[in-house]
Amino acid sequence: MAEALREAGLPLQFDELAQRLGQTGAAARGRLTGERGRLTGELEKLIRAGDIIRNRRGEYCLRERLPLIVGTVNGHKDGHGFVIPDDRGAPIFLPPRQMLETMHGDRVAVRLSGTDQRDRPQGSIVKILEHNTQEIVGRLYDEGGICFVVPDNPRISHRILVPRAHQGGAAAGQIVLVRLIERPARTAQPVGHITRVLGEHGAPGMETEIAIHAHGLPFEFPVEAGAEAAAFGSTVGAAAKRGREDLRDLPLVTIDGEDARDFDDAVYCEPARGGGWRLIVAIADVSHYVAPDSALDREAQHRGTSVYFPNRVLPMLPEALSNGLCSLNPGVDRLCLCCEMRVDTNGKVTRARFYEGLMRSAARLTYTQVAAYLASPGAAHEPQVRALEAQLGHLHGVFKAFLVERTRRGALDFDAPELKVQFGQDGRIAALVETTRNDAHRLIEECMIAANVQAARFLKKHRLPSLYRVHGQPEADRLETLRQFLQGFGMHLPTDRDITPQDLSAVLQRALGSEEAHLIQTVVVRSMPQAVYQPENIGHFGLSLGEYAHFTSPIRRYPDLMVHRGIRHVLHGGNAASFEGSTATMAALGQQCSFTERRADEATRDAMSWLKCEYMSDKLGEEFDALVTGVVDFGLFVQVKGMQIDGLVHVASLGADYFTRDRSGFRMVGSRSGRTFRLGDHLRVRLINVVIDERKIDFELAEARTAQQRVRTPWQRRRQR
Repeated sequence: MAEALREAGLPLQFDELAQRLGQTGAAARGRLTGERGRLTGELEKLIRAGDIIRNRRGEYCLRERLPLIVGTVNGHKDGHGFVIPDDRGAPIFLPPRQMLETMHGDRVAVRLSGTDQRDRPQGSIVKILEHNTQEIVGRLYDEGGICFVVPDNPRISHRILVPRAHQGGAAAGQIVLVRLIERPARTAQPVGHITRVLGEHGAPGMETEIAIHAHGLPFEFPVEAGAEAAAFGSTVGAAAKRGREDLRDLPLVTIDGEDARDFDDAVYCEPARGGGWRLIVAIADVSHYVAPDSALDREAQHRGTSVYFPNRVLPMLPEALSNGLCSLNPGVDRLCLCCEMRVDTNGKVTRARFYEGLMRSAARLTYTQVAAYLASPGAAHEPQVRALEAQLGHLHGVFKAFLVERTRRGALDFDAPELKVQFGQDGRIAALVETTRNDAHRLIEECMIAANVQAARFLKKHRLPSLYRVHGQPEADRLETLRQFLQGFGMHLPTDRDITPQDLSAVLQRALGSEEAHLIQTVVVRSMPQAVYQPENIGHFGLSLGEYAHFTSPIRRYPDLMVHRGIRHVLHGGNAASFEGSTATMAALGQQCSFTERRADEATRDAMSWLKCEYMSDKLGEEFDALVTGVVDFGLFVQVKGMQIDGLVHVASLGADYFTRDRSGFRMVGSRSGRTFRLGDHLRVRLINVVIDERKIDFELAEARTAQQRVRTPWQRRRQR
């Protein structure tokens, strides 16, 4: 169809386009409704993709012949928005009036209309190509008899009107799911119908329910997918075992966290002849069970990734697979795809091969158990750890060699503590606890990185279209901001050449052990682009690797499943010509997988923000030690130490002075007193406000109230009494 429009050289009506495609006479006039319907459906797909635009006269136009940019709307809580172009160009600013008839997540075609006050490209919406927001989660309000839902997602600034007949028995104050029945317009708010009452505001687990629905996460498996998973049974059949290398006599072990529910990777290590080690990384063979274009595959692709909330998991695959046949549970036969490597004493992989295996995990070990053994091999340990001490010793040896290689190439090491949520018996948050990574975490990470590299090299060698995990170099403007930030800590980045991973790694090493280490790590991370999935291999900057793909978690990441399919295709004698998957297909799939990854991250971050606010809601007036993590015109962003809770100290709380941000952007200076607050400062703050719905926490300087008390007059003291 696009080719027909190119040949025509001008916009065409439907019948004109149908005639050029050979659908003349009755088909063009609509008597053959099947042909007409098929043509209409294909045109709608091209419109949603942004390749074709339908103008106000009803004519179909090639978007490439129009001065338009196609992308996705990214709303902002203040009412404006941005269009994120499909071609990864600069975001286009949409003023509030342009957001009146569109919503966060919609796909639109925009025309550039100049620049805004901050010199950003500004656009106006020409066509809404696809409405991607169908249901919205929020809180129901009743004001003067008018009911409306305020979306929980701050990126959706519209209030959804709910007529009495569409309230579905919901009461004001409850959290509800509302389906749109009328879209927003320039002169009218959207109208919706309440389809489900999620529960009372603040009920245990509500933060997860809200995050799931606010971000459109799939949470129920289709019947067909569940049936396919159940049909495999609970044990590996004899037919599935045939033709595989039998590893059941090797003590392969899984090493995971105490709360892990699925085990998709196992490791084995032994000394190699001539020095070095033989390392096997065995990964659950999910691709044996999930066939291309099956119901399981379609749902896994739709989900893209498993989503891990503090109190709930949304798996990518049904539990019959994710916790059953595709989980490397101890003492049972499991199918696996193996990467066997020869590693020399310098941490270089000198040889590698892939094969289909059959394994039986010798033990399910935890990071805590393994770290305790590595720290003190001679101490008393649990029997299952003692039984594997030789194996653990070899793994520790290859890990130390990998560390030598990691240091040599200058890979970045972000060793920030992880925040764990502890819940009480009533289901409410009881505590926030930071946990630090230990050598067991690092050991498994290095083994997985090594296998991922070999998978990428294998696919590249056989020229198979696949998805690489790529991470580009930092952009110039972000690097300049990072340079200015680091200067405040006495650190410098070179200006006479391109930045290398070694340069940033040296910065992180200098900061290691300081109270500002987490802040510096965070700012370094923000200076770099997000890692994404794509078929073009540009390497991984952060890991300082030329080839990298995700191979090690096909239970919970769809790109890993695609990598497995490519490797198995070659192992079964296939080549690039016979592989079902083109570079164009992989590009679209990479965008989908990158989107689902970001969606999962945003959803879990929202749920965690809710829990942090809930945890702090009964602590008004309490004081905390905090670190300044951001300086803005209206105040200081701070983070409570040990709990990773972020909040704002408003500029009005800084003292009796006029405070302004200086040109560096990292300091707030009082014009009269000269008092300075800078990024990285340590402050004592007092909690003064928590708004759970807005994920908002406010602090004041703890010294501020004390100072005010010191200067009170006798009259003020009498008033206080």
